[in-house]
Amino acid sequence: MDRQFDILIVGAGHGGAQAAIALRQAKFAGSIGIVGEEAELPYERPPLSKDYLAQEKSFERILIRPVSFWEERNIAFLTGQRVVTVDPQARTIGTAAGETISYGRLIWAAGGHARRLTCSGHDLAGVHSVRSRADVDRMMDELATTQRVVVVGGGYIGLEAAAVLTKLGKKVTILEAQNRVLARVAGVALSRFYEAEHRAHGVDIRLNAVVQCIEERDGRAVGVRLADDEIVPCEMVIVGIGIVPSVEPLLSVGAEGGNGVAVDEHCRTSLPDIFAIGDCALHANPFADGQPLRLESVQNANDMATTVARFIAGDPQPYHTVPWFWSNQYDLRLQTVGLSIGHDKEVLRGDPAGRSFSIIYLKAGKVVALDCVNATKDYVQGRQLVIGGAIVDPERLSSIPALKDIYAASPA
Repeated sequence: MDRQFDILIVGAGHGGAQAAIALRQAKFAGSIGIVGEEAELPYERPPLSKDYLAQEKSFERILIRPVSFWEERNIAFLTGQRVVTVDPQARTIGTAAGETISYGRLIWAAGGHARRLTCSGHDLAGVHSVRSRADVDRMMDELATTQRVVVVGGGYIGLEAAAVLTKLGKKVTILEAQNRVLARVAGVALSRFYEAEHRAHGVDIRLNAVVQCIEERDGRAVGVRLADDEIVPCEMVIVGIGIVPSVEPLLSVGAEGGNGVAVDEHCRTSLPDIFAIGDCALHANPFADGQPLRLESVQNANDMATTVARFIAGDPQPYHTVPWFWSNQYDLRLQTVGLSIGHDKEVLRGDPAGRSFSIIYLKAGKVVALDCVNATKDYVQGRQLVIGGAIVDPERLSSIPALKDIYAASPA
């Protein structure tokens, strides 16, 4: 007999787990099932490229909740199941294993899969991504025989992995196709700071580096050939070039979207009683002037999950949360609040040479984001400037001792 749930959640990551937790906190008494593609119960993803890869945290320590938590709240798990079809009229989903599961309401929290290289050699042994526990376990199994690592992609995942592997004594080369690292998420000043930091730790950073193919010997990667035919030798390749949102089952039955599935302010898709949250949810973000975008962050996944739970529980509150992110590399703690998309001015607070500073991003005179490196006070106090859309003289932003002293004079 096919299984059925009042609420069926597809995806056992941060968003899926939080949706179930928030529903129970809101006193939802119906049946809840979570379908997860991996064999594990929900676990934290950020440590994969940090503490877990560095073997400083065991897998048990990154579980979002212990087994007993889910059992006590009567939340059922269907692990190792990939959802391949959705039937909005019949209110069912179908798995790759051929199982059909019925739902009253569906929460799509499937996230995405690591984007792969398309060149020859992309699927060789020794070529890895950092998206799941299994990905990182495979990497760790090969570390004893690995001395040289090539990281393709200079985003946060690539930089974090490079920092850990450097600390483990590996020789790391980063290949970034653009003219700076972090080009899609940060301003020039922060990019140059992190490039300098990694180089100071012995990382070879190659900018404007285009990968032609992965070189092979006996079925394993042994180097990366660049567009100019130079070969960077290695025993391991880590590919960190973004994700492909897992939304095809929804788009194929008429859900609006493209680069993700489109949702409204309550995270509802265009399909009846189907919600989408987290990395795969394309939404009009108020902190990006309403621009449709996907946010790949734990904060976004958790807050969208809570938005859906409140809606289902009869307490609808639109999703309106300032985005925030973090990254740990070496002894550097980066905390970001807001979205610097489309900024037209960067204001520096502090001295990068002292390894504690902030960059404030302005757009049409308004504070839209901050990147704070080892500067938690700026991060905490600057958050209110972003939320309030403060318009502040750039000179004052750079020189005032404490950002909280600006608040009273900042128009909302």
